Amino acid sequence: MRTLSLFFALIFAACFSHAQTADEIVNKYLTATGGVENWKKLEGVKMSAKVNQGGMEIPLDIYNLKDGRQMTVVTFQGKTIKQGVYDGTTLWSTNFMTMKPEKSDAESTEIFKTGLGDFPDPFLNYSDKGYKLELIGKETVEGTETFKIKLTKKPFVVEGKTEENVSFYFFDAEEFIPIMVESEIKVGPAKGKISQITMSDYQEVNGLFFPFSLGQGVKGMGSQPISLSKIELNPQVDPKEFVFTEEK
Repeated sequence: MRTLSLFFALIFAACFSHAQTADEIVNKYLTATGGVENWKKLEGVKMSAKVNQGGMEIPLDIYNLKDGRQMTVVTFQGKTIKQGVYDGTTLWSTNFMTMKPEKSDAESTEIFKTGLGDFPDPFLNYSDKGYKLELIGKETVEGTETFKIKLTKKPFVVEGKTEENVSFYFFDAEEFIPIMVESEIKVGPAKGKISQITMSDYQEVNGLFFPFSLGQGVKGMGSQPISLSKIELNPQVDPKEFVFTEEK
C-alpha cells in the first residue's frame, strides 16, 4: 500500500511540474502575438471600426498612445463626437445632447488614471507596475477550453472607499491568446454587474497580432459587437485633437 501511495505521489508531482503557470501563459501570449521587444517599441494605435446600433452602422476611430492620451471619435449623422478623451491631464467627452465638451467628474478621472501605463497591454512588464497574476484554473468559454487568470492592479477609490481593481482574463488553452475579459463595474447605473469583453479574429498588423472582432456588454445582458476594419500603428495625430476646450 505504501509503495502504491508513493507511486501516485510521483505521478502527481510529475504532472504538477508540467502544469502551466500564470507567468508562462502570459509569456506565451506576448510571444505568440509579436514578442515583448516589438510590443515595447509601439508608440500608438489607431483602430477604425464600425458599431451596429439598431441596424445602423456607426463608424468610429479609436486612438491610444503610449503617453496615455486616448480618444474615441464617433461619426454620426454628419457630426463628429468625441468620447473618452484624455489629453494627459483632463478626461472629457462630448455631451450627446448639447454637443459641447464636458469634463468627467473627479472620481471617474482618478479611476481612469489607474490604467495609465498599461499601453499597449496590461501584461507587458506587469510585475514592474506592481500588478499580480494568479492562475485560477481552466474554464470552458463558448466551447473553447481556456486558462482563467486573475489580474490584480492598483486599487482605486470609489465614494471614499478603496476598491479592488481586478480583472479575469480567459486565454485560449491552445493558442495562448485572450478571448474574454470580465471585471466588476464599480460606478454608474450598472454598478455591481460584470463587464464582459470578448475578442476574436486575431490578425497580423506589421508583425503584431490584434483582435479584429470585439464584443462589449454586461454579462448575461447581451453584447455590442464592434468590427474593426483597419489598425494603424504609430499614427500621426495632431495634439490639439485631445485638448479639452471650454466652450462659452
